[in-house]
Amino acid sequence: MSLSPEHEEFRKVVRAFADREVRPKAAYYDERAEFPTDVILACGEQGFLGLPIPERYGGAGADYLSYLICVEELARVDPSVAITVEAHTSLVCNLLYHFGTEDQKTRWLTPLAAGKKIGAFALTEPGAGSDAGGTQTSAREDGDDYVINGAKMFITNSGTDISLLAIATARMADGQISAFIVPVGTPGFEIGRKLRKIGWHASDTRELAFTDCRVPKHNLLGESGKGFNQFLAQLDDGRIAIAALAVGQAQGCLDECLRYVAERRQFGRPIGSFQAIQFKLADMATKIHHAKLAVYHAGNLRQNGDPFKIEASMTKLFATEMAVDIAREAVQVHGGYGFIEEFPVARFYRDSKVLEIGEGTSEVQRIIIARQLGLDPGLR
Repeated sequence: MSLSPEHEEFRKVVRAFADREVRPKAAYYDERAEFPTDVILACGEQGFLGLPIPERYGGAGADYLSYLICVEELARVDPSVAITVEAHTSLVCNLLYHFGTEDQKTRWLTPLAAGKKIGAFALTEPGAGSDAGGTQTSAREDGDDYVINGAKMFITNSGTDISLLAIATARMADGQISAFIVPVGTPGFEIGRKLRKIGWHASDTRELAFTDCRVPKHNLLGESGKGFNQFLAQLDDGRIAIAALAVGQAQGCLDECLRYVAERRQFGRPIGSFQAIQFKLADMATKIHHAKLAVYHAGNLRQNGDPFKIEASMTKLFATEMAVDIAREAVQVHGGYGFIEEFPVARFYRDSKVLEIGEGTSEVQRIIIARQLGLDPGLR
């Protein structure tokens, strides 16, 4: 499918911002494993942290395809920045917008969508990853409050100096799972150590702990017992956005390769003149093209209100595995220099693997696809 002229103009705006504000600092923050607060706030000033949220709640009021384009273009230069924006928007702002009360939207969504603060999506636990329904964190009623106890793992955006809240799942006394808004600084809500990761060094990823953490009942997000379904609905959204991130990162790899093969000379000529290299780049461009078409197709279905569950999983599966393959090939094209951290493809290579894990592993995507085809994958 083709994008509108307005979408292409928006791409130019985001690309110019990414090249001007994000690219020059990407290696700096990656090397120091430091959260790029200034870059994320600059994204907020551009309206990128609340693109699909209506203006009355602090957002930009843009359509879903514009949001995908934004994630794609940011990932083209720095996947850590892109995942910060994606996790905040897809999994926090959208949850609040779709399931929050008017008071919750005014109080919590507005500063998030306006880009003044960021939020965290606290679903995964030490013992509940792909089996998110195995949540052990608990919540019990006590007067006008809920008291939460438990732990979360691999949570993005929870421990920065601009983090506002976490939306966390917890199991109720009746066994059903609910979602709760837990502001940073709430007594009993402990933000744990920053996890050392292979990639996404500039993305904030932490453990969280809840110890007799008390939140008022009006911090319940959506209906009691419906939290798990709410999270699953937003994960479908997030999977398309992660696929857009994968496409952007793969395009960044190709861009770097095209620059490198024009400059690097071996046997008396640029290596881009060798058919073996040309074939690699041709294959890379072809895979990116098809993944991009899948992203925009799934995004268009979502934007139009059509069913998109199987397309979201197919797109996430194909695009993320494609991005891993292309990052590996980009390092190969660069040869020894691809193994040196000064070259962006080394960072892209490290950043790529988690794409096959986060927001539903490749294996989970295959289970979802099989079920949507009417098959029984054997998971009970």
